[in-house]
Amino acid sequence: MNILKSTLFVAAIAIANPAWAQLEGFKTGPVFEKYGPVAEVQSDVTLAKDTQFKIAFDVAKKAEPGELNRAIESAARFINMHVAAGLPAENIKLAIVVHGGASHDLTRDAIYSARNDGATNGSAIAIASLQEHGVEFRLCGQSAAAHKIAKSDLLPGVKMDLSAMTAHALLQQQGYSLNPF
Repeated sequence: MNILKSTLFVAAIAIANPAWAQLEGFKTGPVFEKYGPVAEVQSDVTLAKDTQFKIAFDVAKKAEPGELNRAIESAARFINMHVAAGLPAENIKLAIVVHGGASHDLTRDAIYSARNDGATNGSAIAIASLQEHGVEFRLCGQSAAAHKIAKSDLLPGVKMDLSAMTAHALLQQQGYSLNPF
């Protein structure tokens, strides 16, 4: 029973402290050096150099105040792991469709701070960096209305859609597959 308690204690600390939760052998890069850690894998499936990805991430869960949204970091991880595996970055097209509570993670710092007890938007820098690499951010207009988020409240480059359902339908018509988070 003591071993079980010790294991649970260590697991709880690892979950509570992201630095401890970083697994050995995971590293950032080659595209994003500050986030998106990945491990090298001896995969049984070889990716052809001309493989094309068009993926839409669905994000509804908000980040803890001041923290990077985990789903947004997963988009960076997706790019890092595939470029590290030899796929050209230009072969990866990602769109992140945000709705629900995560809507606030797409707002300018002044708006975010006012709604999160003074915390800064921990996702803003990652969003700007991902956008520099062609990642689209699309906000559900229905969620924006429910959360009283105006278009002018959004981070630069974030697009407002009629709804998340509309965004996903349009992205599917453009050949994007869905990667729910």
